[in-house]
Amino acid sequence: MAFQETATILGANTKYKLASTAKKYTLRDNGFTETSSGNFQLIRPLEATPHSKEGFKLKITVDKNIQKLKMSVTTSNGLKAVDIFKNKNEALQEQFYFLMDSFIDRGLLEKA
Repeated sequence: MAFQETATILGANTKYKLASTAKKYTLRDNGFTETSSGNFQLIRPLEATPHSKEGFKLKITVDKNIQKLKMSVTTSNGLKAVDIFKNKNEALQEQFYFLMDSFIDRGLLEKA
């Protein structure tokens, strides 16, 4: 999956883009870590019970220039993209939107 100006997860209707206020320190303050290639990546579990090893993971990667991003929800091992909207799992959808709203409130993302 290539970096794009706007991104969303499989099955979602809302697209997101990086806010103009997003900086390296904003990314780090929100849990992103810098990869060896200079990009910033966040992997956050989406699970009904905290600290369980089962469930799905939200992966967001921002390019090193902080201009483009990509995001997906994957299986627990991170290898396969999953559509959390297909099976009507409202708890996972609610948790996803809660995380996205918190990134918007912190000046990291905007709805596109």
